[in-house]
Amino acid sequence: GRKIPLLTKEDLRQVPPERFPDEFCIQPRPQVVEYWRSGGATGRPLFYPRSAEDMKHNLLIFERAWALIGAAAEDCAHISFPLGVHPVAHLYARAAINLGIGTVWCGAGTNTPSETQLELIDHLKPTVWIGMASYGLHLANLAEARGYDLAGSSVRKIIVAAEPLSPAKREKLERAWGAEVFDHFGMTEGALVSGEALGHHGMHVFTDMYYLEVLDERTGEPVGDGAVGALVVTPLWANTMTPFLRWSSGDLVSMTSEGAGDGPWSLYPIMRHARRTVGFFKVRGVNLNHADLEDVLFRDSDVVDFRAEVYNAGGNDVLHLFVELRSDNRSRILENVRNAFQVAPEVTLLPRGTLAKEFEASVKAPRFVDKRG
Repeated sequence: GRKIPLLTKEDLRQVPPERFPDEFCIQPRPQVVEYWRSGGATGRPLFYPRSAEDMKHNLLIFERAWALIGAAAEDCAHISFPLGVHPVAHLYARAAINLGIGTVWCGAGTNTPSETQLELIDHLKPTVWIGMASYGLHLANLAEARGYDLAGSSVRKIIVAAEPLSPAKREKLERAWGAEVFDHFGMTEGALVSGEALGHHGMHVFTDMYYLEVLDERTGEPVGDGAVGALVVTPLWANTMTPFLRWSSGDLVSMTSEGAGDGPWSLYPIMRHARRTVGFFKVRGVNLNHADLEDVLFRDSDVVDFRAEVYNAGGNDVLHLFVELRSDNRSRILENVRNAFQVAPEVTLLPRGTLAKEFEASVKAPRFVDKRG
């Protein structure tokens, strides 16, 4: 199997967009029923064609997403993933409809203003909210500023996906919404790959839909059961247009072959998402993992939201944090970050709601920006 080379986003970007259907796709254009935009935390987005045959399997996978969290026809889902060529919002919504679950197709704040979304949650009484964790926090911050009791709303369950969920972010979301958070993980090169179920045992991996490998980043050899490595994905069924053979997803995960919990999901292995492989800044010789920085900041209940930038000033790397706080105590931020990483950041306080406007247009919130060229 490892004789087949890995396929990376960089490999695909070498193919000019106008040549992509001929050079990478294995069926003619008339077979295409929809195009999916890659989420792209990094680089130029790619557009993948999907056939009717692919979509049969993809919708089946997304129906599982609702089954995982115990959602049924009496539920109603408020969908706040961005609506557009990126497929995640559509797929959850279409699969929900197949199962008789109510749907409110809001999209993110750029599709339906955040104020309106809060009104709809109040009026239409959805029981499930789904979207990016960062947008969920933004809605919670807005609700707090408007005096709306989101934790007392009808929403009981939340599905987040598209960005790694730290324990601190999960706790913050659960507290603000008074709801149970479920983490799901997928990619446009496949579809939903794994998801958390009612028992919260980790993410159950759909090994009947994908052939998955977890490899040592240095040697390319498989890591031991439960060890962290680079995820390589081969879709087994939804592959009739785009042959993603040994797709290197850019994610670091661990996988245990032993299932967990009871019921049908216990048959599947368990995956835990470590972080994006590109997810760190090197600042003055210190490796700052994005997830760790996010944890340190979000653990402080005073922090509403933040964006981190690294730039170069007179030969020195500078970590600049733009932070929205409930108070104006910037010295605590300085101290927390310095204690955790031995790097003293610049801290700029922003008015509440500033970052949300920046973030709500993106499928993946640009929370970490490297400006060092």
